[in-house]
Amino acid sequence: MADCGCGNTRTDTRTQRQALRLALALNAIMFLVEVGAGVHARSTGLIADGLDMLTDATVYAVALAAITRSADFKARAAFWSGTLLLLTGLGVVLEAVRRAFTGGAPEGLWMIAVATLALGVNAFVLRLLARQRSREVHMRAAWIFTRADVVANAAVIASGLAVLASGWIGFDLVVGVGIGLYVMREAFEILREARKAGSTGGGGS
Repeated sequence: MADCGCGNTRTDTRTQRQALRLALALNAIMFLVEVGAGVHARSTGLIADGLDMLTDATVYAVALAAITRSADFKARAAFWSGTLLLLTGLGVVLEAVRRAFTGGAPEGLWMIAVATLALGVNAFVLRLLARQRSREVHMRAAWIFTRADVVANAAVIASGLAVLASGWIGFDLVVGVGIGLYVMREAFEILREARKAGSTGGGGS
């Protein structure tokens, strides 16, 4: 009798849930850590990175809900994830502009320390999700979000080093805007994939 593959499907679903739950918990914790440290250190880059962590946690929650749902639901979940990411990126850019007129120089050591911790967390999550990444659009969206975070973390570390060396707020603001724009670019990628999945009637089986 041919193997229906049902056991493999159940195993894949359980593994995806475990990976996403762990990623959700880690990102929720790092959101609190980074935003708190960003406010303390007056760093737009850290605040932006923390808000991105919150967005990721939301995306992982959406992906969890989508695992056992239809391909159409997964495409819609990815669409709303992309929309949320786009709004987050825009908000980060606006915050950087605001701080350009009202903010003081950030604390470079805080930026470096917290961003390094965040980089370690995101590198772990990225590897965790890479094992589960498939053609399904909801999991692909979660992986794209985490990939963007790794880039953002590295940028904040570089900014912290530059601020520490010069004391100039401009480095932090440039990185904040850069993170916002990069996040928006990733959002458009997710939206394109969601549209493609929706138009073809599937995100993988």
